[in-house]
Amino acid sequence: MTVLVRFAPSPTGRLHVGNIYIALANWLFARSRGGEFLLRLDDTDRERSTAAFAEGIEADLRWLGLAWNRFARQSEGMERYDTAVATLKAADRLYPCYETPEELALKRKSQLQRGRPPVYDRAARALTDADRQRLEAEGRRPHWRFLLARESVAWTDLVRGEQQIDEASQSDPVLVREDGSYLYTLPSVVDDIAFGVSHVIRGSDHITNTGAQIQLFRALGAEPPAFAHLPLLSDAAGEGLSKRLGSLSIDALREQGTEAMAINSYLARIGTADSVEPKLGLDDLVQGFDISRFGRAAPRFDPAELAHLNARLLHETPFAAVRARLEAMGLAQVDEELWQAVRGNIATLAEIADWAQVCHGPVTPVIEDPAFAATAADLLPSEPWDQEVWGAWTARVREATGRKGKALFLPLRLALTGREHGPELKNLLPLIGRARAVARLSGQTG
Repeated sequence: MTVLVRFAPSPTGRLHVGNIYIALANWLFARSRGGEFLLRLDDTDRERSTAAFAEGIEADLRWLGLAWNRFARQSEGMERYDTAVATLKAADRLYPCYETPEELALKRKSQLQRGRPPVYDRAARALTDADRQRLEAEGRRPHWRFLLARESVAWTDLVRGEQQIDEASQSDPVLVREDGSYLYTLPSVVDDIAFGVSHVIRGSDHITNTGAQIQLFRALGAEPPAFAHLPLLSDAAGEGLSKRLGSLSIDALREQGTEAMAINSYLARIGTADSVEPKLGLDDLVQGFDISRFGRAAPRFDPAELAHLNARLLHETPFAAVRARLEAMGLAQVDEELWQAVRGNIATLAEIADWAQVCHGPVTPVIEDPAFAATAADLLPSEPWDQEVWGAWTARVREATGRKGKALFLPLRLALTGREHGPELKNLLPLIGRARAVARLSGQTG
């Protein structure tokens, strides 16, 4: 079987980590099976969908490396949806209803008060032609519901195992609004059929919809795809992410300096039995990907854990992978030697600029004991310097001053870098050079 999965966001906002959690699982599943990834924009919401959001979705996926093999917009499929509606009406599986939202709310309230489930009572099925004509003469326009077979629907979920839903406990879903526009379910199922989607991988919030959708597939003459329902992400405290999604948009994370592969590495593994490790490329994530390793419990998305992973990723990143980006940031002076010296002390790529400044100046030194600094300057070896110069120099200073440990090393670090912490000075000192080192130990900005 040819594997085709789809990621189907609505262009009504920017993508966030919850979206990418699902998109990435689809992408990795397709690549691990030699299949294809379809990006389908569910843009039938004419009022809220915008071209800017659609462009943003594509830009976010490209930045993450999640290239698609096929592309579609639901707004271009109206003829397919109209044909499906006609098929369902002819089979008496789609029927008109005239209740207002207020009337439906009263029905639900009454059912709950009587201890009954709030399931639509199919009262509209009893309307005569005359009844419908009268209601439409009053200005009412029908919405259209899909007539569910009152039976249990079962499927083998690739994440959750054997699943079953009794459709007698569900309301007939509305597929067409009063204004003739389509709700999510109809275009989604019709397009899954039209494009030959083999596996639907989505969030567990869709489980209750699955039975009705399986029936809809079959009512339209198609066998349903395989389903996999991933648990929804929660925050570090185990609560839903809904209130924080703005700060967790892919665009916001990128602006904060988060690496694309840090996001991919994190989202590909949380919720599975596998440990989260920084991976330098998507191919590394494809290897060993297994959808069945996802559990049912909601994975906790912790921004602090992502930030830590981001730093670990940079610490392992080779210079060749960042050279072009550094040049684009105006940091062409950062060469491989500097990168190797400081990458272990940065949490985001932008922080490299600070250490480039330390190496190339100007830096304002911090001198707490001018006499000690002057002695240290006099003892600096001649160039050329390599990584051995730091050890040789500090040995001389220790012998001349009697200082050791923190009392020896911290004043030298403050004078040379203006900072209390940072990369090993045996790596930085050759990059700073003798002239800058002498100037800084003398209290000069250099």
